[in-house]
Amino acid sequence: MEVFVKAYLSRRLLAVILTAFLLTLGVLPAHAGEVNKGAIVLLVAKDAQGKTLGTGTGFIVKPDGVLITNYHVLVDADTMDAVFEDGTRVGVLGVKKVDRLKDFAVLKLEGDLYSTLPLGDSDRLKEYDYASALGFPTKDVERRNGETRGRLLQTFGFVLGIHPQAHPDFSYIYSTTPLGPGFSGGPLVDQKGRATGLATVEGKSINLSLPINFVKPFLEEKSVLSFKQLQAEDRNSKEAFYYKANFALYGLGDADKAQDYLQKSLALDPGFALAHYDLAAVYRDQGQLEKAIEEYKKALELSPNFPEALSNLGGYEFRRGRLAEATEYFKRAIRAYPNFIQALSNLGATLIKTNKAREAVPYLQKAVNLDPGFGMPYFNLGNAYYATGEFKQAKSAYHEAMEYGVDFLSLHWKLYEIYNKESDSSSARQELELILKIDPLNSEAQQKLDALPKGSLRQ
Repeated sequence: MEVFVKAYLSRRLLAVILTAFLLTLGVLPAHAGEVNKGAIVLLVAKDAQGKTLGTGTGFIVKPDGVLITNYHVLVDADTMDAVFEDGTRVGVLGVKKVDRLKDFAVLKLEGDLYSTLPLGDSDRLKEYDYASALGFPTKDVERRNGETRGRLLQTFGFVLGIHPQAHPDFSYIYSTTPLGPGFSGGPLVDQKGRATGLATVEGKSINLSLPINFVKPFLEEKSVLSFKQLQAEDRNSKEAFYYKANFALYGLGDADKAQDYLQKSLALDPGFALAHYDLAAVYRDQGQLEKAIEEYKKALELSPNFPEALSNLGGYEFRRGRLAEATEYFKRAIRAYPNFIQALSNLGATLIKTNKAREAVPYLQKAVNLDPGFGMPYFNLGNAYYATGEFKQAKSAYHEAMEYGVDFLSLHWKLYEIYNKESDSSSARQELELILKIDPLNSEAQQKLDALPKGSLRQ
């Protein structure tokens, strides 16, 4: 039975959740400050023929039109427009500063006298602080009367931690705040509406934002680079090849093209951990699992505390039946990132498999407390309680898992066994009927169903 949730790093998100409040922990204030949405723009990157290459988000931080976004939003652009939510469009004059490794860019808009978004202090952030993100989802971008328009969306969550990821020399803000495609380059704001981070990486419980304090020192840059000049510099940039690969893999679903770009990136720098990480994802998609494992190990040789690489490698070891190795990888991932929801859930599943169900419970309880809307930890928690004979708690956890979309055969079999032990024949019958609905040819379920008294009630 599949009990793992993958922690693959990607710039896509299956669904944008409008609110991710954790009210039970009291981590979000009742009233958050208003965000100056007039300072947030849709960025439209175009090629030399004026064709749209992609979109992202940016936010204005100085009245003379200084704007912050991700570097990867600019890759291959010949020109760029900034479009406000009301449809007003201005051109981007050029690039004042890029940091390819940290993935940020400081741009200059045409004109001046712009409304701005105030900046906060990312050094003061701590776990469970309020965190809200704003961006223009790609799915909502459209052309109206020949002009590109978008819809600004705000999502909510809280800070899970501030930790290094693939690069040990700097950290990211990990948050539960959903970041969908198109949010790249948008602000992560605190409860007073101040930008504390730059939305950079999207994924379930691995939503990463660059702390804004990394960008602040470069806002007064005087020189302005044209997009043509940036393209010329990017011809030998490992990061440019990496972001092209990332878009090919996660945006286009073209693993072969991604592999080509990643190999070019690694030819420039064999020590580029992120490129090894994404090459592992390419091999995974191609069904070359041994090569994927090899690339994850290379990424970890370069960055031993890379949480997502540790968790993914743990998942592969679990599936190969190497449970001791899987346990160690998951524990290392949690040491690097203590609130790593997927690793907590996956470690719990592994401990259950090694007959350490009671040891698994605290990890799984933490996972469900951090994200009450995530079904898989509930399922694993149900398995832990079932293994320890705490059937009432197991039943409750299984029902929570089903409420959030988990519907495995093994879940229904265990509920059937619990109801059978409780002499609740009616509920046991319902579970067998659900098993047969999922698997109509399941002869064991049919035999047990036939053996139950007709129209039985709870004794």
